[in-house]
Amino acid sequence: MSRPHRSALYIPGSKPRALDKARGLPVDVILFDLEDAVTPDEKPAARATLAEELAKGGYGARLRVVRINGLDTPWGAEDAAAAHAMDCDAVLLPKVNGPADVDALAGLTSKPIWAMIETPLGILNAREIAAHPQIEGFVLGTNDLAKDLNTRSRADREPLLTALQLSLLAARAHGVIVIDGVYNAFKDEDGFRAECEQGRDMGFDGKSLIHPAQVAIANAAFAPTEAEIDLARRQIAAFDAAQAEGQGVAVVDGKIVENLHIETARATLAKADAIKKLEADT
Repeated sequence: MSRPHRSALYIPGSKPRALDKARGLPVDVILFDLEDAVTPDEKPAARATLAEELAKGGYGARLRVVRINGLDTPWGAEDAAAAHAMDCDAVLLPKVNGPADVDALAGLTSKPIWAMIETPLGILNAREIAAHPQIEGFVLGTNDLAKDLNTRSRADREPLLTALQLSLLAARAHGVIVIDGVYNAFKDEDGFRAECEQGRDMGFDGKSLIHPAQVAIANAAFAPTEAEIDLARRQIAAFDAAQAEGQGVAVVDGKIVENLHIETARATLAKADAIKKLEADT
């Protein structure tokens, strides 16, 4: 999973100007939204607008994911049919409570499916959802989850940590991409940076975003640092030298380096290379 997913920006499917602007933004993933960002009376037209803009192309190597309305809404089935025909990479289904919800969408599209994990049932069933053969990604819907759990908003997100970690465990167990939830105060750069760093330290692949101003911070937070890249290179070199001398471990900066550290080091370098390639292609 070396392809970067550092930044996943929601773009309303009903706004041609925003859809066009997204072609020039340095994001890894675009979440084209037909759900929350589109009013009920705009939803049918939004499908046509989004299909037209995607057909024009111009999004480069950015991953194109279309979030449809739930299949229990008046718009969900038509959204799914439209998304299946669109030039997109995956379909994002909101409020997934269990694998049966994924089965329902899988009956309408053969495209990879991403799941919004944003309900208590979705958290409790995350393992089974991640195991579905058509599931490729999770996006955490932390606003909806916090509402359902009746939590208070805290900078450390302590009330949500169990839910975040259960989602991460399920995603990692089944090789699924996992994107952290949004940060609502888009003008609060320090708070946003801190939450990105928390999500990165926990193990998330990236952050979902509500405003283009958040892109640069997310991209930096979820990319390997120069220090991490340098350490990875030195670990690999030291381990190779140790193996050449018949040793099973090496020492770098006073710390033991074993094969498991080398796997992490190689993944770090692969991610750094993938980011360079993606940025060159976009």
